[in-house]
Amino acid sequence: MYPLNYIEPVFRPPSEWKSLILQVTNGCSWNKCTFCDMYTSENKKFKPKKIDLIEQEIIKVANSGITTRRVFLADGDAMMLPFKRLKEILELIKRHLPQVGRVSSYCLPRNLTNKTVEQLAELQTLGLKLMYIGCESGDDEVLALIEKGETYQSSLIALNKIKQAGIKSSVMILNGLGGPELSRQHAINSAKLMNEAQPNYLSTLVVSFPLGEQRFAVKFSQASLQPFRQLTQQELFSEMEVLLSELELEKTIFRSDHASNYLVLKGVLGHDKEALLGQVRQALQQPSTANLRQEWQRGL
Repeated sequence: MYPLNYIEPVFRPPSEWKSLILQVTNGCSWNKCTFCDMYTSENKKFKPKKIDLIEQEIIKVANSGITTRRVFLADGDAMMLPFKRLKEILELIKRHLPQVGRVSSYCLPRNLTNKTVEQLAELQTLGLKLMYIGCESGDDEVLALIEKGETYQSSLIALNKIKQAGIKSSVMILNGLGGPELSRQHAINSAKLMNEAQPNYLSTLVVSFPLGEQRFAVKFSQASLQPFRQLTQQELFSEMEVLLSELELEKTIFRSDHASNYLVLKGVLGHDKEALLGQVRQALQQPSTANLRQEWQRGL
């Protein structure tokens, strides 16, 4: 265990389980997405950490003797920090933890509005190799309903900047986000966004509401849509079939193996597209043979 004190709760991508979680901000500066309860507690109000405190923590890790190969910049919104501050943090990591080979972070598309490709490329040379972008959807109607504060175009601009800077991108799409009424357009436009962006990694997980769905559902009612309901297992598979059918990716590592998913899917798109579609269609037509997760096995 790293000898650091965190403001809990702390979230990280599953693939960062071996990384040093370096909390350079607390909470999320946007924190309006109606599907997300991660940073709603009183102690998670957004606040950047002072650079001298960050350096003290990095030095503490360096002196601990723990081998540190990867660093994840937490919390949910570290990339909102100005370029100058991000550069300072990466230089401190390089100075005190020279063995670190990869620094990564969550990134909201809006975080990159005031950062140039040249600035991002400089951060890449200092060790920032991967950004996790929660696009959630490529459909503007769905994005407005969930108060994401982003559009298809803003997400695409950010993903293109990341690629041009030589940084890898890992994108998340939320299965079931539009409910039954918007399911098809959510899947089609999400695939369209991914086809244009060609991310390095793409993952899906099922939207869930551990604290209840009331805050999320109210926008659907205000928009004169049918009352929101979560998709059934079969509807989730149907939406996934549409998404995979529409995806035209060249070399994107695809994962739908989060604990929220009933059906585990892993492959490289487009090489494994037909095989993955076959798994989804088996789950639709013969669910008893598809090795699905039981409800008790699912979670966040």
